[in-house]
Amino acid sequence: MTLNPADASFTQALEAQLPEGTLKAPEPRYLEEPRGRAKGEAGVIALPRSADEVSAIVRACNAAKVPVIPYGGGTGLVGGQLSDDLPAPVVISLERMNSVRSVNASSNVIEVDAGCILANIHEASEAVDRLFPLSLAAKGTAQIGGNLATNAGGLNVLRYGNARDLCLGLEAVLPNGDIWHGLSPLRKDNTGYDLRNLLIGSEGTLGIITGASLKLFPRPVSHETALLVVPSPEAALTLLAMARDIVGEAVSAFELMSKQALEFLAETMPEVRLPFADFPEWFVLVDFGLSRAQAGQAAMENLFETALDAELVSDGFIASSEQQREDFWTLRESIPDANRMIGSISSHDVSLPLDRLPAFITEGQKLIAGFDGLRLNCFGHLGDGNLHFNAFPPKARNKKEFSHLQGEVKSAVHDMVAQFGGSFSAEHGVGRLKTDDLLKYGDATKIAALKAIKAALDPNGIMNPGVILKT
Repeated sequence: MTLNPADASFTQALEAQLPEGTLKAPEPRYLEEPRGRAKGEAGVIALPRSADEVSAIVRACNAAKVPVIPYGGGTGLVGGQLSDDLPAPVVISLERMNSVRSVNASSNVIEVDAGCILANIHEASEAVDRLFPLSLAAKGTAQIGGNLATNAGGLNVLRYGNARDLCLGLEAVLPNGDIWHGLSPLRKDNTGYDLRNLLIGSEGTLGIITGASLKLFPRPVSHETALLVVPSPEAALTLLAMARDIVGEAVSAFELMSKQALEFLAETMPEVRLPFADFPEWFVLVDFGLSRAQAGQAAMENLFETALDAELVSDGFIASSEQQREDFWTLRESIPDANRMIGSISSHDVSLPLDRLPAFITEGQKLIAGFDGLRLNCFGHLGDGNLHFNAFPPKARNKKEFSHLQGEVKSAVHDMVAQFGGSFSAEHGVGRLKTDDLLKYGDATKIAALKAIKAALDPNGIMNPGVILKT
């Protein structure tokens, strides 16, 4: 279908319908992604202050068949927030819609604007002694609308689930400009198709999320955190099972990291405290969130001692203070920044069945090394099978020397993921960068259903064209 640009005449007509200052000329920060791998274009940037203003903008775009790109915190890594091959689109940033609308501690519900920064939701929840558990390295800039649109995962999925599992209701503007008022706090509502879960993970292709009702949880009375050295990923999985036997669902996070991650941190971020004098090949960050403060230290010590006896752990550190606990988490959350400073050849966000994950890592190490000695930094959320599996140039070599390998490396890794029964996109989404992968590895019946849903809700194809489904 034919789309039209947001040209001067369209922009002038749209501006007349909106409060002064809602529209502005494109700026570079709306047209870039964190790794600098892609650039976008825009006819105009729209900064609405309410769902009604979003509705007016989308309705006008639909009538004129002008493409719309929703923009959150801009932290996405698969190109969903920008495009350079569309007629100049309207980029709608929700940054002005950033309020916490209400917090109900007794019902464990917080209602927020879609532009609310994730860290601000954490602060509002903590103020009433509650926890909103979605947490990402980009929590200081990521917006909850984008988190929901991509069904973000992060560090606490093992215990609390993805963004989808933390959402009770949505307010959203559909492609025709209608507002769906679905901000229900109900935990049970079997009244037809689940529009909420259809919009979550749709990456802005079926509408724009403008508000959300989110689940809150009791705050753990105590946290116990440890870095434990393991001989292999297989041993790490056995250790996870042991941890669950000891504290059950109180295992909040279980993160696998490698020697390569420590070497990258030492090379690029010397300010990050690294507790190991000799870097181990593999280690895990284990976090317990417990309801009984007196049980926490004993539980972690029990895990450490039991694992030592079983030869699942050879060394480690149990955090003895809140500062040390923060240092352990800073180490984990700094790995993506170190990766960006080194410069990857090809990055992969994959998930595997847990029982096949160790074999995948072993084969994947051989695969990456076979590409002219590329280095592999493998780390991730072991408890939910999600690995960040990234290839880097050999030490002291520039990534530009190996940029020609990017496509071949990505295809080889994703082919292997498919062979192991996994997914090429665990938590970042499909965006514009992985549409070919969806066609190659996706189920044909599912893809046909996705196309039918898109055509039904967005017949003019204005909403984030080229994301998930190729145009």
